[in-house]
Amino acid sequence: MKVGFIGLGTMGAFMAANIQKAGHDLVIHDIRREAGANRLSAGAVWADTPKAVAEQCEVIFTSLPGPKEVEPVVFGPDGILAGVQKGAALFDLSTNSQALVRRVADALAEKGAYAFDAPVSGGPKGAETGKLAIWVGGDRAVYDKYKPLLDSFGDQAAYIGPIGTATVAKLVHNMAGYAIQTVMAEVFSMGVKAGMDPLELWRVVRQGALGRRRTFDRLGEQFLINHYDPPSFTLKLAQKDISLAVNMGRELGVPMRLCNLTLEDVNEALNRGWENLDSRSPMKLQLERAGVSIACDPAAVRAVLDSDKGG
Repeated sequence: MKVGFIGLGTMGAFMAANIQKAGHDLVIHDIRREAGANRLSAGAVWADTPKAVAEQCEVIFTSLPGPKEVEPVVFGPDGILAGVQKGAALFDLSTNSQALVRRVADALAEKGAYAFDAPVSGGPKGAETGKLAIWVGGDRAVYDKYKPLLDSFGDQAAYIGPIGTATVAKLVHNMAGYAIQTVMAEVFSMGVKAGMDPLELWRVVRQGALGRRRTFDRLGEQFLINHYDPPSFTLKLAQKDISLAVNMGRELGVPMRLCNLTLEDVNEALNRGWENLDSRSPMKLQLERAGVSIACDPAAVRAVLDSDKGG
């Protein structure tokens, strides 16, 4: 299969290498020709423009920093759209905007081609080793056709839904991670200022209930199924713990912005009369504010959790 690859940065270079190692003919392009040196020495063909890549390939991957780079690569005078073949597929591996990926898909559809948002998760090490999650949104039948190609550089390629849905999943995932790292910095600064050695603190908390579980798995117990009674741990007890932590921060002179916001939500939930519901019940407040409802089938949630046991 002749495969086009545009964007040979830290992630793209590794993914392109793995595609090439799987035996596919590679046509490459980057704003810096030197970025493709290793691939060229391994037999790849250089294309001077994204248009030239599209003219030669039935499937194209773009791995670019973001929307402002994707836009000209697709829509520029020498962009992919100008040279795309009928029936070709474009997989955008970038973390992109939902509006842009939908616009790309509409434009390619007018040429009889297919676009997919296919953001990846795993970092440079995952890109190098092939331990990558690839979340794909677009036409299911075309995705199935190219799934073996995706498997050549990622071990967790998954179809998410229509175009744009994979972008949503990636942004939810990344934003959660950044928010968590912010609150981790907040509570660790409190712990260290309270006298703990940071390494010892980290070693200890890793063995707690949170440390032993994957971050998103906990959502299945109450939040996704909208079931907070009977509680695993009551909200009134959680409020006591949160108040103790926030008070400690205040006594130590440690700013606790996110923790104080958490306490505000918990207090609002207590004012609703939820003190004997589960400690996760304040999550309902955010659903209210957003105007959405979540109530998944418990059996379906359990099936997801069971599907990767031992994985």
